[in-house]
Amino acid sequence: MKNLRTLFVAFLVLSACTGREPVSYERWTAEKAWNWASDRDWVVGANFIPSTAINQLEMWQESTFDTATISRELEWASGIGMNSMRVFLHNLLWEQDPEGFLDRIDTYLEISHRHGISTMFVIFDGVWDPYPELGPQREPFPGRHNSGWVQSPGTSALLDTTSFPALERYVKGVMSRFNNDDRILMWDLFNEPDNLSSQYEILPNKAELALRLLKKTLKWSREMNPSQPVTAGVWDGWLSDTVLSEISRFSLEQSDIISFHFYGPPGELPGQIEYLTTLGRPVFCTEYLARGRGNTFENILPVLKENGIGAFNWGLVDGKTQTKYPWNSWDSVYTAEPDPWHHDIFRKDGTPYRQEEVALIRSLTSTHE
Repeated sequence: MKNLRTLFVAFLVLSACTGREPVSYERWTAEKAWNWASDRDWVVGANFIPSTAINQLEMWQESTFDTATISRELEWASGIGMNSMRVFLHNLLWEQDPEGFLDRIDTYLEISHRHGISTMFVIFDGVWDPYPELGPQREPFPGRHNSGWVQSPGTSALLDTTSFPALERYVKGVMSRFNNDDRILMWDLFNEPDNLSSQYEILPNKAELALRLLKKTLKWSREMNPSQPVTAGVWDGWLSDTVLSEISRFSLEQSDIISFHFYGPPGELPGQIEYLTTLGRPVFCTEYLARGRGNTFENILPVLKENGIGAFNWGLVDGKTQTKYPWNSWDSVYTAEPDPWHHDIFRKDGTPYRQEEVALIRSLTSTHE
C-alpha cells in the first residue's frame, strides 16, 4: 500500500510538471474573492508552530512531528474563539520525504479541523537563517527571538535557477494533493520574501532574487487552479501607491486576497486599512502583535474586526521559538522573561500570559453580541 501511495504522489507531480502545456489560470476576479469571503465568519487566529518545535523543519519531520502537542495547543486556541491558523511549510521537507510530508500535512489538517480551525499554509519564507539543513535542529539560544527559524528556500536555491524545477515540484506536489481541500483557508506564497535578516550573511540583491522566485511561484500555484485563494503579503513599512517597492506592488496586483503585516504603532493602522481597502478585495492582517510598541490585542484586534479584516497575531504558545522575546534580543542579552512579552498568548501549561487578553479575544469572537 505504501508503494502505491508513493507512485500516486509521483504521478500527481509528473502530471503537474510535465506533458501538455499547463493551463494559465488568471487572478480571481474581485467578485469571486468577495463571494469566497462572504461564506466565512470573521477569521481570527495566530501564526502557529507547536511549542516543542524551533522551526518549520522540526515541526514537520517525522521524528519530531508532535501531534499530541499540536492537538493540545490548537484546543487552547479554539477555546478562546480562534478559528484559523497560519502555518509554515518548507521545501526541504518535500525533498526529504514527499509522501510522508503530505501525509503529515493531512494529519495536521485532521487535527485542526477537529478543533474547528482552518489553515493558511505558507509555501516559502524569506526570514531568519538562510542556511536550512534537514535532520536534528539546534537547541534555542537562551533568551533570543526565533534563534532557530530557517528560510525556505535557502540562499543557495534562491541564487541558482537550476534549483527551480525542484521548487516547482514541491509547490505543485503539495497543491495537487490539497488544492480542493476545504480545510485550507488559503495559500500564502512567500512570507516577507525580501526581508534582509541582518544577523546573517545577506544578499545585496535579495529583493530581485526573491521577486524572481515569487513570480515563478505564483505561476506554479495558478497552474494548480486551487479552490482556495492565493496571496502574497506585503510587510515593509508604510503602504501607499507612492512608496510601494516593486515586490510589494506585484504582490498587491496579483493576490486574490490582499494580506499584510502590521507591527507599527496603533495610530497608523487606520491609514493602512484605508489604503488597502481601496484595492477592492477582502483584506487579511497575517501578522501583528508587538506589545512593546503598543501593538497589542486591545489596540489592534477590535479595529481589525470593525473593518472586517481577518487577523492572525504572531505566536500562540511560548516555546522553542522564544518569540516572547523582542527582535532586539539578537543584540541585547535577556536573562529573565521580558516585560511585556513581544509575541505569544499562552504559557506552555496553557495559562494565558494576560487573562484580560484572552477575555478580549473571546468577547470579539463570540457569536453572541
